[in-house]
Amino acid sequence: MITLAVDCMGGDHGPRVTLAACRQFLDSHSDAHLLLVGKPDELGAFRHERASIVAASEVVGMDDPVEVALRKKKDSSMRVAIAQVKDGAASAAVSAGNTGALMAISRYLLKTLDGIDRPAIAFGLPNAKGGDTTMLDLGANVDCTAEHLLQFAVMGSALVAALKNDEAPSVGLLNIGEELIKGSEVIKRAGELLRTAGEAKALNFYGNVEGDDIFKGTVDIVVCDGFVGNVALKSTEGVASMISGILKQEFKRNIFTKIAAIISYPVLTALMKRVDHRRYNGAALLGLRGLVFKSHGSADAIAFEHALNRAYDAARNNLLDRVRSRIAVAAPLLLAAQTEQETSAP
Repeated sequence: MITLAVDCMGGDHGPRVTLAACRQFLDSHSDAHLLLVGKPDELGAFRHERASIVAASEVVGMDDPVEVALRKKKDSSMRVAIAQVKDGAASAAVSAGNTGALMAISRYLLKTLDGIDRPAIAFGLPNAKGGDTTMLDLGANVDCTAEHLLQFAVMGSALVAALKNDEAPSVGLLNIGEELIKGSEVIKRAGELLRTAGEAKALNFYGNVEGDDIFKGTVDIVVCDGFVGNVALKSTEGVASMISGILKQEFKRNIFTKIAAIISYPVLTALMKRVDHRRYNGAALLGLRGLVFKSHGSADAIAFEHALNRAYDAARNNLLDRVRSRIAVAAPLLLAAQTEQETSAP
């Protein structure tokens, strides 16, 4: 039985969405148990033989400063859900709450794994090959060193290996060109570290990739800093919404487009499903001593269920142990890179 702790109060919609998603998730996973964390008076109506309510008296608001969430709201549903993972009561925690608060509380309670300086947010974006390209970091770390990017590559490799049963996923470094001489000094240094890791068989490093490679599916994993990654993520969601909106408008334009829509309905339905960002909800916070997954704050029940699915798959496939194993293999490289960074610092 895989147990997930769910922050039912987080996000823009709270229990109205999270509870509906939890019920659908439980109905489709007979080996799952949920710990529903939140205010009992708002969760009490939920009944399921594989769900338990864990009381929490406070809620982290979407606009709460990190300091308030971390220091003042010590009985928040977000914090109590993560504490279930720390205490071993749950294999993973899922929340649609404030991203900064979730990262801060997770790092405070769970701590980072040995060899990892900063956790990263990893997420799969749809690609032209019919699958998805895992990208990290997507917003947890705006300013990254080359050494951080190496750590992200190691963690991303573990994530893809666990969820896709691919022990050698390819890793690309996001840059403004494929040539080694391009990019900032940080990117060029990161390229050197990743090539060294590839030569040591700690990673399957492809080389530099550009923005369009994310959606071509050129590599399995794309590594970048959190600023660039978050912009890419939001742009993807915007494009998906635009395509969906255009298709809906064209269906209504006139009798000819309606007839064309009827004929091409199966193809258009498949396209709209592929670009539906709700199907890609659920980002992993990698590098922690426990599994935490972040849902979009505006997620509806369908999207939040997908986040639960991702957390479930990660727990079932022993993601945490795989991350530890990958880090152990890459430990000499990570230590050498960190030591070199410290000795070269002014």
